[in-house]
Amino acid sequence: MDISENSKNKFVENIRKNRSDRHQEKEKEERRQHAAILIQTIYRGFIARKKFRDEIIKNFNEIIPDSIDKETIELKPALQIYHALSRFLLIWKPKEDDEESREKWETICRILLASVESESLKFNYVSVALNKDHSLAWIRHMKKVLFYCCTFIDSLKPEIHKDTTLLNVLLRTLIAFTCPNGWAILKTKQLAPMKPAMQTICNNIVGFLIQKGFYLTLRTILVKGTCRTVVTLKPISINAIMSLAMRSLVASNFSENLLTQFVCQILSIPALVYHLVEFCPDILKNFQSRDLFEKCIDMISDKDNFKFVSGSLQGAKLLALTANLIQLYSMEPPEKAQNLAYPQIVNCLKMLFETIPDKENQRGTCSQWHELLGWYNVKSGDTVHENLSLIRKQMNLLWGHKMTKILLGDFLKTVAESLEKSNEKDGSMSPGNSSSSTNSFIKKAIELKSGIINKSSKNFKKFESFEIQRISTTCAMYYGSLIALPQLKLDILSGICYTGTILRDLWTLINSLGMNSFHSLIRYDDINNPPGLLLLLFCDAMTHYVTILDDIEMYEQQMLFTLQDYTVLSYFLNNLLFKTVNDNIYEAKVVFNCPLFVSMHTLLLCLYRRDNRRRFVASDNHWIIKEIKPAHFLMDLEKGKSKHPQTQLLLQKMPHIISHQERVALFRKYVQNEKSVLGLCDSAYASSSALVTVHRDRIVEDGYRQLAQLPARALKGIIRVRFINSQGLDEAGIDQDGVFKEFLEETIKKVFDPSLNLFKTTAENRLYPSPTSYLQENHLQLFEFVGKMLGKMVYEGILVEVPFASFFLSLVLGQTQQALYSCLDELGSLDNELYRSLSFIKHYEGDVSDLDLTFSVDEDVMGKVVTHELFPGGKMTAVTNENRINYIHSMAYFRMHTQICEQTNAFIRGFRSIINPDWLSLFSTNELQRLISGDTSPFDLKDLRRHTSYFGGFHNDHRVINWLWDILAKDFTEEERRLFLKFVTSCSRPPLLGFSHMEPQFSIRCVEVSEEEDTGDTIGSVIRGFFTIRKKEPAIQTRLPTSSTCFNLLKLPNYQKKSILRDKLRYAITSNTGFELS
Repeated sequence: MDISENSKNKFVENIRKNRSDRHQEKEKEERRQHAAILIQTIYRGFIARKKFRDEIIKNFNEIIPDSIDKETIELKPALQIYHALSRFLLIWKPKEDDEESREKWETICRILLASVESESLKFNYVSVALNKDHSLAWIRHMKKVLFYCCTFIDSLKPEIHKDTTLLNVLLRTLIAFTCPNGWAILKTKQLAPMKPAMQTICNNIVGFLIQKGFYLTLRTILVKGTCRTVVTLKPISINAIMSLAMRSLVASNFSENLLTQFVCQILSIPALVYHLVEFCPDILKNFQSRDLFEKCIDMISDKDNFKFVSGSLQGAKLLALTANLIQLYSMEPPEKAQNLAYPQIVNCLKMLFETIPDKENQRGTCSQWHELLGWYNVKSGDTVHENLSLIRKQMNLLWGHKMTKILLGDFLKTVAESLEKSNEKDGSMSPGNSSSSTNSFIKKAIELKSGIINKSSKNFKKFESFEIQRISTTCAMYYGSLIALPQLKLDILSGICYTGTILRDLWTLINSLGMNSFHSLIRYDDINNPPGLLLLLFCDAMTHYVTILDDIEMYEQQMLFTLQDYTVLSYFLNNLLFKTVNDNIYEAKVVFNCPLFVSMHTLLLCLYRRDNRRRFVASDNHWIIKEIKPAHFLMDLEKGKSKHPQTQLLLQKMPHIISHQERVALFRKYVQNEKSVLGLCDSAYASSSALVTVHRDRIVEDGYRQLAQLPARALKGIIRVRFINSQGLDEAGIDQDGVFKEFLEETIKKVFDPSLNLFKTTAENRLYPSPTSYLQENHLQLFEFVGKMLGKMVYEGILVEVPFASFFLSLVLGQTQQALYSCLDELGSLDNELYRSLSFIKHYEGDVSDLDLTFSVDEDVMGKVVTHELFPGGKMTAVTNENRINYIHSMAYFRMHTQICEQTNAFIRGFRSIINPDWLSLFSTNELQRLISGDTSPFDLKDLRRHTSYFGGFHNDHRVINWLWDILAKDFTEEERRLFLKFVTSCSRPPLLGFSHMEPQFSIRCVEVSEEEDTGDTIGSVIRGFFTIRKKEPAIQTRLPTSSTCFNLLKLPNYQKKSILRDKLRYAITSNTGFELS
């Protein structure tokens, strides 16, 4: 039973398996059959299509052969060509880089162009459109044909001859089929009425092309052909492209959409208008006849449109658009240009300049250096470095004489003249016309001229007037160009400075508004508004103007401004800056980021330093702010930055607003505070002070060897000196630190001796580092040592009569590191003859190249002529009218900086190791010289007497002492009094803060023996001196007064007659004997 059951199951399973196998075999067979059918279908389809394709190509080649005679094209029926070409385009796709495809398409276009010129309906290709059965299809067909033309244009390279030929054919095709004016059949009487309908068809085709990127195609080929060193596009091609670009605008009646595309794609091509002027002036005439420029300006000025344009064009593209618009504006007729100037042009350019900047202060990962924009964030598709020289020429038109007059100069002059007339009618007091010489009257006149005593509210309303708004907005536009194009800053400022009287007229306008008006503006309004930018632009331009003026132009010719104008301007700026800082309008933390403050402050310093170098102000207290109470000001400084930041800011940026005496006192206080902090005033420190031993015959060498390596802190402390005389014996030292003073004086005397060749003297006997000091061994280390020693003397308040050239003091103060410093200004303090020669070259009216100069200078070094190039290759570069300003400044820089750079840096390094550079910023160059050498004003004898100590029996009421002061006051001249001061102190100038600050204090000692026998005071000598008892030695009456300058000590015999004292003292001081003469 089990066996039969198993057999049955197996049988059923076999049946099922066989059935499944048969089913699978059947499916396989069906798939094979289906595959075979599919293959046959595909193959037959391929064969059919190939046959169809071959048939189309054969038919096409019969009608349009591969090669034709370009001169005489045999025309065939248009309908026949249309059918053949339509079918051909069904199977043919253009391959832009394939030579065969290009040739085929060129042939097609030539045939179509030839047919359009035919007056026969049978042969003219346009006649197909007149057939109602084919008109719609022909339109679609032509859209396809012209689109293929654009496709080929995108791939062409105009610098290749074959591509240029094809480009001309393609452009002619586009020209021919986008406007019916050239269609021959429409010139017949029968078909002439069809022209409007045909124009509509053309407009439809152009609209299709624009949707497919027609303007982008035109831009691409223009960029390829014009944005290069040599323009490769033929003038006829440029003309055709621009005609195509204009055609759509005209057809749409300058619709906003197409005008926007034209501006973004065509007018943003770098230097396009420049090339049109050169190659296609007729296109520009077409622009003017259709008022295209005005339409573009109106479109861009619309806020929504401008937002789209600025979003589409960024950086370099927006710059190119701006440059093209500027050149188009420059070509407008004068009357129309004047009408468009404000508000259209000014506002449009202002918005563009505000949008152009997309730059970084320094190089970033995605930035590139742009010749006009600086470090600039590159966007995809930007033509960053294309046609930059031409764009620069276009931009220069904006600040050129013609456009600056139209946009700003003419209108500003009218306003300025009306203001001057109204001032004359009102009887406004002008300091330039004042006959009074008193400082108070001049100051009151300046205040009135500067608008300080005008009513702020009345003047502030003037900012809202049309005249001020127009001038302010124009100035804001020009200031925007300064920000957008930092590399053109000098060109822009020069254009403003030297166009008519713009700078002078701006000052007239600003001055009429008054200082208080601008103070209110800064306090209550946004300084980035046009009136604030008006002042900002004026300050930048005026700084540029003053910087490049030489002394002849500024002081003698007074070309644009009188010296009284500079006086009023400096007073205006000084007081305005003080008020804004003192009123805490500018926070100390952010003041350096405020452009208006920086601009005003820069101009103020420029004028202040010019006045320091050569005076133009009338009053001695011109720069001092009368509102400042010195005691309160110094108290605020002591309280620190946290409590009175504005006071610290004023001292840092405008130290001249307090008197020189107060700044010197502040300097001495800084020194004293530092000594206290360093512990240099402690008696414990004094006992461990440095001791140096110096041989009389080797003062510099021994001093350098022992002091050069001492740290700055040790040099700032007490240094004791022990002298070794010529016999090798120790000299006896005296208290009062006089021996160290003598060591410093002797060291300074030797190192500044020109025979040592560390320093040279100018024609005015002013000292500066010798360019040939390298002949001296270790000359740079010596310069650093000299800097330290001079710094030590200034630190201790020891005066030394060492006159430095002013340019060298400017280097010490660090003023030459500032951007607006001009070496030429101070060249006269080094070499006045060279300064006059360079001034002659600057003002030479002929051709400078006739002078046969190059950018090099010859120097005689120990009998050998050495040539220095002012820059690499300078010996081969001739000086011309175009580069002479560069030559003048390069020569001045070479003489004042390059030649002595290493020596100066070493000296400054040593000097500043003792004197804090921040302390030096308190002083000008003249004031630093006074800090080193003493006051230049006549010294006060009464002050000297009040601070004199007496020894050896002398006292203030002693007969000889009264004679002495009476002789100095009544019998001696000012020059003799200076010789007396030099005789007793080694310096003819008094201390800056008076004789109470002389170190050591001046003293007079009575002597009654010869110099050889003088060992100091004794009890007998003191008693005899006090009671004026004469020691019976005739030699004492013949002895001359002597001095110990290291102790500021006068050794005076007890003379019995006033006349003897007068004669002996005069002889002693004029003989310049000091220690040696007895």
